[in-house]
Amino acid sequence: MKNLLKTSVASLALITGANAAVAEGQLVIYHWFEYMPQELLDQFTAETGIEVTMDTYDSNEAMLASLKAGAIGTYDVAVPGDYMVSIMAGEGMLDTIGDGELQNKGNIAPDWADPSFDPGRKHSIPYQWGSTAFAVDTAKYTGDINTTDILFNTPEELSGKVNVLDSQGEVTALASLHMGIPQCSTDREQLKALNEMLQNAKVHWASFNSDTAKEVLVSGDVAAGMIYDGFAAKARAELGSLQYAFPKEGYVAWMDNVVLLKDAPNRDSAIKFMDFLLEPENIAAVSNFARYNNGLNGVSEFLDADLLAQPENNPPAEAGTPAFVEVCNEETQAVYDQIWTNLKK
Repeated sequence: MKNLLKTSVASLALITGANAAVAEGQLVIYHWFEYMPQELLDQFTAETGIEVTMDTYDSNEAMLASLKAGAIGTYDVAVPGDYMVSIMAGEGMLDTIGDGELQNKGNIAPDWADPSFDPGRKHSIPYQWGSTAFAVDTAKYTGDINTTDILFNTPEELSGKVNVLDSQGEVTALASLHMGIPQCSTDREQLKALNEMLQNAKVHWASFNSDTAKEVLVSGDVAAGMIYDGFAAKARAELGSLQYAFPKEGYVAWMDNVVLLKDAPNRDSAIKFMDFLLEPENIAAVSNFARYNNGLNGVSEFLDADLLAQPENNPPAEAGTPAFVEVCNEETQAVYDQIWTNLKK
């Protein structure tokens, strides 16, 4: 499960690993790292007799790149974020879930039953939702942490001690919130300013890293770092001086979803697995493990008592407005892709 697959991993290696499990009574999952308890997969196998193979990735963009490189037809389900569901559907990468195929579809909470990124839940079910901001070691920095200045106008005390997620959508969304400009701006001056701001900020960053975002904070390799709220809660459990920020400029909100992939080799198994995750007790096991919220009704009685009360789930009154990552049109996205490419050089 912790065998992290990066964008740079050859698609052939992915396909080879997945093909080994393409057979009747099998399920092949493409999933985020450290996001699914093995015990739950074992339970699914015990209940259904379906054996599970899981490969992992560390960003939406890494997942998309691998699938587009040739892995479509080798995986049954994947777990993209909200904006990535829209992109994958637009590129014809998702299968349609037929009416009545999911017996537990009625358990989906109304707020997540008809999202803009997948109207009518034709291709997906809700998985987990939360936020992306950053955490700061308050034993090393005692200033105001609830500002995106931590990342983009880094205080001297934190210079060279900041980790940024290797995630284009979330980094550029936070940067846009910091600057007060639209996420999919077409204004040349705004785009030029965004590029310059990111280039200047990068000088103060120690690393681009998603898969060890928690570890580098806990170890002290960095004193501040972009991170997901549930991952931040896990980090705080290991190092009590870490505090998750809710920037006044705003922060990223997200909903991860289990999607049925086009040409899934084990489609029946995929439907059974999605239905399994639509049972409140099962999705609660994911939430208790990953420390995020989920999108089903009837879950509260199965959740750990401290989960809903953890500070990472409860933004203060002065926190900025959360924003989902937006999907730009093709021409605009090409500009943002170039900004990201320049940033990673």
